[in-house]
Amino acid sequence: MKHPGDKGSFTTEIADDVLKEALKAVEKRTGGGSTEDEKPAEAAPVDPPAAATPAAPAEPVPDLRDKEIEQLKGELEVSFGRGRDLMQKLKDEHEKMLRAVADLENYKKRALKEKEEVQKFGIEKLLKDFLPVFDNFDRALDSAKSPADYDSLRKGVEMIRKLMEDSLGKHGVKTFSAKGLPFDPQRHEAMSAAETADMPPNHVFAEILRGFTLNDRLVRPALVMVSKAPAPPPAAEPATAPESPAPAVDPAGEPEGFSPAAPAAEKNKS
Repeated sequence: MKHPGDKGSFTTEIADDVLKEALKAVEKRTGGGSTEDEKPAEAAPVDPPAAATPAAPAEPVPDLRDKEIEQLKGELEVSFGRGRDLMQKLKDEHEKMLRAVADLENYKKRALKEKEEVQKFGIEKLLKDFLPVFDNFDRALDSAKSPADYDSLRKGVEMIRKLMEDSLGKHGVKTFSAKGLPFDPQRHEAMSAAETADMPPNHVFAEILRGFTLNDRLVRPALVMVSKAPAPPPAAEPATAPESPAPAVDPAGEPEGFSPAAPAAEKNKS
């Protein structure tokens, strides 16, 4: 207790039974020895020790964390390997694409050059086939200087025409005649129509220009004249009787030769 005359001092009186209870509680918690109230437990009988056997050496237990690290390292190596393979494939594909682009550009240049050459020299073969035609025309003109040999000139011109037609036929150019055939607007072009009794109507009776085809495609239609039915003759007018001349009328209003006394005279005679 604290007395009134003491300053700065403090005393406390605790009962002994309280202290004992506190010590028991502490010993129970810490697993210490028994107190006065507790009796020591009797020792259990101990069996004689068996023959000692040598213990097997304990294997070292690997750390789980090390296993995880090793597994992650393996997965990382696999990922790096796949990444390297993928990058190599991308590199190869990129090189292929560059080569394809270069080949395409070269093809375009070659195609353009070939197109220009075809436009310039595409008719070279046709020209070679027509050179003999020009040579024969020159020979015909030389022979035409003497007008006495007209038959030879005509025969030469016919041969040149045949040669020219054969040369065109080598290149798919053919000529066709439309005279005497029915008019076909797909192959013929009508210039005019005329009446004729020698041919049915809507037929080609005259051909002005021949038609030409190139590999069965129409290049120039034939310019023709088409027949039409003759117009019917005009119908004869019916004959009419001649009209009698009207009697003349005198100024007085009476017909000429009319006499008012004539009826009375005739009446007296009756």
